[in-house]
Amino acid sequence: MQGHGIRGLILTAAAATALAASLTGCSDDNTPASTVSKAASAASAAGEALASATAEAGRKLDEVKNGVNAKGDVKVDPHVTTASDGRATAKVTVTNPASSQKSYAVQVNFRDKSGNLLDTVVVTVSDVAAGASKDATARSNRALSGDVTADVARAVRH
Repeated sequence: MQGHGIRGLILTAAAATALAASLTGCSDDNTPASTVSKAASAASAAGEALASATAEAGRKLDEVKNGVNAKGDVKVDPHVTTASDGRATAKVTVTNPASSQKSYAVQVNFRDKSGNLLDTVVVTVSDVAAGASKDATARSNRALSGDVTADVARAVRH
């Protein structure tokens, strides 16, 4: 399903660029074919960055030894803010229901308003006391634009 979102993003970017080029006219240095090619290259690079971030997040969570699925222990504030560098940030709150101190690895997905995956990161929340909550901040790997939301993809308690 995520592949459709990336392909759709690439096709949408290429189509929008081609339409804008045809409506505004082009100089010899900025032909429609050149503009579409540049847009497709940019979209492809974004898709590759997302695939790399997703793979890295999976590796980080898979490295956790003796981890327990703890997605239910984690909440992400759906109100995402944008830092001065354009990166999206979201507040992550972990509540430890265990009877001893635990640490968490949390994969947070950043999505556009249509639900397409834009970026993913892993946040480590260390030393959460038994029965207590602790906050952390998820920060996207790159600048994101538009209406961005955040959700918990996976969480591991260890």
